[in-house]
Amino acid sequence: MKGTILALLTALISGVSITANKVFVVGIDPTVFTSVRALIIGLAFLVIIAYTKKFDTKQMTAAFRTADWRALLAIGIVGGAVAFLMFFSGLQMTTGGRASFIHKTLPIYVALLSYWFLKEKIPIRQTYALIIMLLGTVLIFGSAIEPSALWSNPTLGDALVLGATVMWAVENTIARKTMLKGETNWIVAFSRMFIGALILFGVAGLTGKAGMLMALTTTQTVNILISTGFLFGYVFCWYWAIKLINVSKAATILLLAPVISTVAGVLVLSEPVPMVQMLGSALIIAGAYAVTTVRSEMATGV
Repeated sequence: MKGTILALLTALISGVSITANKVFVVGIDPTVFTSVRALIIGLAFLVIIAYTKKFDTKQMTAAFRTADWRALLAIGIVGGAVAFLMFFSGLQMTTGGRASFIHKTLPIYVALLSYWFLKEKIPIRQTYALIIMLLGTVLIFGSAIEPSALWSNPTLGDALVLGATVMWAVENTIARKTMLKGETNWIVAFSRMFIGALILFGVAGLTGKAGMLMALTTTQTVNILISTGFLFGYVFCWYWAIKLINVSKAATILLLAPVISTVAGVLVLSEPVPMVQMLGSALIIAGAYAVTTVRSEMATGV
């Protein structure tokens, strides 16, 4: 139950963040923006790790020394750096609506990877719920984009966003496997953000964008900190959730985010809600309820 609640909180934070980003617009290069957020969050998780070890240097050293750094490096490189670079590069070549819709296909790849590599049990109820929630997602985004055009008339930007989404699915699968072996969600989250930040800062430096940090205005700095707070909450809840429940179940619950964004848009921005979006939201909520009742199990019996 705790893992399910954390996954629901992750979806809530994700949905609210989408609306918040419409209010707090940050005029800064995405690579630099993402690098700064990732570094701050990585350092925050380092503090959390220190707290769990009672700020004992020996305990912290032992925890990092015994960690599976091959897996942690893969998590940081694949999910914390490469996927972000592909996503934002693709976002510049396609529309925000198409990118958002493609990203919502994440649970499909997570389900396949977790079934193959983690031996997660995916009950028929969860499968049907995922299909219903994806249909609801099509209805929500269908008013802004034409989903069928994604395969009838794809763009390079669409391909890059899809590649990033698949990479995040791979990273989530590796993270879940690493934690099943006994690693803490705090060290996994730290590695994902801190290693990713170092790589992204390196890319920013090589492309001549690092100097933008010195040109940040007070408003931009405040907006970055607000966005960082949302992302910290997302990462905090997400990795704790997949420590406790199947990653396929947690990823499916994330499909609630567009519904939350729709509600937040109405409450905060007074955005209209077409009937088709209301129907889509109802389908997603119904599917999410079904998923929350599914028990997380492995084919091995764990």
